[in-house]
Amino acid sequence: MSTIATHGSHVDRYLAYLQSVRNLSPATVRAYGLDLRAFFAWVGDDAAVDTAMVRRYVSHLTRSHTAASSMNRKLSALKGYYRFLIRQKLVESSPVDGVRSIRHSRTLPDILFEQDIKELLEIPGDDFESVRDRLILETLYSTGCRVSELTAITVEDINFKKGSIIVHGKGRKDRLVFLGAPARAALRDYLPLRDSLAHRVGHGEVRALFLNQAGGGLTARGVALIIEKRVRAARIATRTSPHTFRHSFATHVLDRGADIRVVQELLGHAGLSTTQVYTHLGLGKLRKIYAQAHPHGGGAVGMGSDVSGSRVPSSERTKP
Repeated sequence: MSTIATHGSHVDRYLAYLQSVRNLSPATVRAYGLDLRAFFAWVGDDAAVDTAMVRRYVSHLTRSHTAASSMNRKLSALKGYYRFLIRQKLVESSPVDGVRSIRHSRTLPDILFEQDIKELLEIPGDDFESVRDRLILETLYSTGCRVSELTAITVEDINFKKGSIIVHGKGRKDRLVFLGAPARAALRDYLPLRDSLAHRVGHGEVRALFLNQAGGGLTARGVALIIEKRVRAARIATRTSPHTFRHSFATHVLDRGADIRVVQELLGHAGLSTTQVYTHLGLGKLRKIYAQAHPHGGGAVGMGSDVSGSRVPSSERTKP
């Protein structure tokens, strides 16, 4: 049983520890803070917390139709908090140790097929917006970086000679990613337009690589809106977000024989298990092998969906 008198101030200390010592991202620290405060608001800030109380809280979340993944995140926040209290000698044991994580089926992420990517990247025009949007999509697909990493890229982060970028990942961990030939060509086209806009609107000292029309740094929401616009223009039916390019990057490089640990490094995953989900997403290759090897597999290539129910490539769809 937790014998601590009040938890509010200790939650603040724990969150400060996560940010300053563990180097977790502000978004992660904020989410953990919300989870912890929600728990102590439910049990009472001065409550003596025991395992039975934590289990009742899990039951409460279940009745509230909270997703299993969200419940596990809340339990993870509580486990980390009590480990911190034990190290600080504020409690002797954790009431969360006897509570198991919630089992849930892992949903495979949406990916774009290579033909979808090709069509999305065929953005006509040589104006600032068209060239910038083409570079955004090329960079997301070429590097597999997160949208937060994309919007944080500065011109100084780019090694033009080597075609590489230092991206600033989760937990303040930097890593090196690479630009393919089409992305490097798009970058060469974009930089003069970017610099011209920045100087014209008086933002010549802005460091962000990707700018909006007003000359300021592009936000994650701005990138999402650009992708929505380009997906509609290309008539791509697959649900697509900035993260879809990251999923597609990982799936396609693994499909072509890349070592999973190399992909883990390129994606900036802390653990290999996070990367392993992409080994299940080589759907195009699986369908081709099935069509060739199974006695009744000849019709598989023309099916309206692949073996997991995902959408077929745009080359196999009839566009409206």
